[in-house]
Amino acid sequence: FTSFWIIPVVYFTWQLIDWDTPVKGGRRVEWVRRWTVWKHFRDYFPIKLVPSASLSPDRNYVLGVHPHGILAASSFCNFATEATGFSDLYPGVRPWLAVLAGVFKLPIYRDYLMSAGITPVSKDSLKYLLSCCGTGNAVFIVVGGAAESLQSSPGEHVVTLSNRKGFVRLALENGADLVPVYSFGENDIYEQVRFSPGSWGCKLQLLFQKHVGFAPCLFKGTGVFGEGSWGLNPFPRPLTTVGK
Repeated sequence: FTSFWIIPVVYFTWQLIDWDTPVKGGRRVEWVRRWTVWKHFRDYFPIKLVPSASLSPDRNYVLGVHPHGILAASSFCNFATEATGFSDLYPGVRPWLAVLAGVFKLPIYRDYLMSAGITPVSKDSLKYLLSCCGTGNAVFIVVGGAAESLQSSPGEHVVTLSNRKGFVRLALENGADLVPVYSFGENDIYEQVRFSPGSWGCKLQLLFQKHVGFAPCLFKGTGVFGEGSWGLNPFPRPLTTVGK
């Protein structure tokens, strides 16, 4: 309803034409993955990626990542950016971080996600990467998802795998290697209010998770004035991601 109406009309028309691109490899832009701001993000915690074995560019991989934590900050930094030097540690291997498919319906944000090498965690999307994009593709799936985020608490290590074996079938069907990945410290960067099983708060979270795909968490972090202040910034705790 302004004189700039043509801009959203053109963009939304483009989005409709481009609707299936996220499930067909997206549009990776290395310049976006190498923004300087990601190095500051890495150094805030700090975040470190430790390879315990090499990945051959002649194979494809499905990597199950734990834990999810509140924001999966280490997964984003390690696999959706080059801040921790993924391409240097695993030359010839392209990382793809799989996230909720629903976020790719958001205007503009979807284009940013694709440029970072982020892909929908859907069967069609992951199968396309493993079967139609040659070799050297590493698909990272934070297996526990929303259910695991509800178990996030400092000092605790809770892994959710029950009824989440689809990623194993995906690897078998497409001849990809399975690789476990664990991020130590991911559960320490926020303090969460955890509701007891059967309570109204827990039921509300599970209901929201069932219909929306993620669970609302009540959590606190630190403020802009340091750890003594209250806020939503994550606590600066070391995050170390190890791939086996």
